[in-house]
Amino acid sequence: MFGASWRVLRSRKELAVFPVLAGVAGLLVAVVFLGSGYWISHTEIADHSRLTPASYVMLGLFYLAAAFVTVFFNAALISQADVALRGDNPRVADGLAAAGRRWLPLLGWSAVTATVSLILRQIERRLDFIGYFISGLIGAAWNLVTYLVLPVMMIEDADVRHGAKRSAQLFKRTWGEQAVGEAGIWMIDFLVSLAGFAVIVGAGMLLGGTITIFVAIGISLVWGFLISIVCTTLSGIYQTALYRYAADGIVPEAFGKVDFESAFAGR
Repeated sequence: MFGASWRVLRSRKELAVFPVLAGVAGLLVAVVFLGSGYWISHTEIADHSRLTPASYVMLGLFYLAAAFVTVFFNAALISQADVALRGDNPRVADGLAAAGRRWLPLLGWSAVTATVSLILRQIERRLDFIGYFISGLIGAAWNLVTYLVLPVMMIEDADVRHGAKRSAQLFKRTWGEQAVGEAGIWMIDFLVSLAGFAVIVGAGMLLGGTITIFVAIGISLVWGFLISIVCTTLSGIYQTALYRYAADGIVPEAFGKVDFESAFAGR
C-alpha cells in the first residue's frame, strides 16, 4: 500500500503542496491566536501566573482554527487524490476550490474533532496514567470509525452527520483493517525520520563544534518536516483509494487488484 501510494505521489507531485500549505496556515494560526492570547494576559501572567477569561476564549478559537486548517487542507488533498486516482490531472487551485465550496460542513467537522480532542485531553489530565490508557483506546476507536469521513464529505457532498454515519458503515464493511495501511505509513514516517536524525546529528557530533551540531540539528528538523509532508500526502492518497474500494468496490488502477483484495477482502 505504501508503494502504491508512493507511485501515485511520484507521478502527481503537486499533491504534496497541500500539506505544505497546511503547515504554513497552521503556523499563522498559532501566531495569531496564541500570540493574541498571550498579549491579552501578559500582565496577569507576570503578576499571578494565570490567564484571563479572554485568553481562554482565544485558546478555544485556536483549537477550532487549528482543527479547521488540518481538515480543510486534508479535504483539498483528498479531492485531488481522487482526481489523480481516476487518471486525470489534479490541480492545487481545484483542490482549494473544492474544499472552499464545502467550508461550512468542514468547519462543523472541525468543531467535532476539536471537541473530541479536548475531551480526551481532560480525561488524560484528570485520571493520570489510567486516563492515558482510556484516552488512547477511545482515540484509536474514534480514528478508526471516522477514518473515511472526509472522503465521504468531499466525494459524496455529505454533511457532518451523514459523513460520520457513512464512515462507520464503511468501517464495518472492511472490518477495521483500514488501519493497517495507515499505521504502516506512519511507522515508516517515524523510522525514516529517526534514522535521518541519527545520521545527521551523529555526523555533526563526529565533525565537532557547537555551530556544526546546531546546523546538524536544524537540518535534521528540516528532514523530519519533509518526511512528514510526504507521509501526510501518502496518507491522503491511501485514504481516498480505500474509500473508493470500500464504497464502490472499485480498486484504483494505481493500487492494483491484488493489493486491496488481499488486505481488505470482506469476511
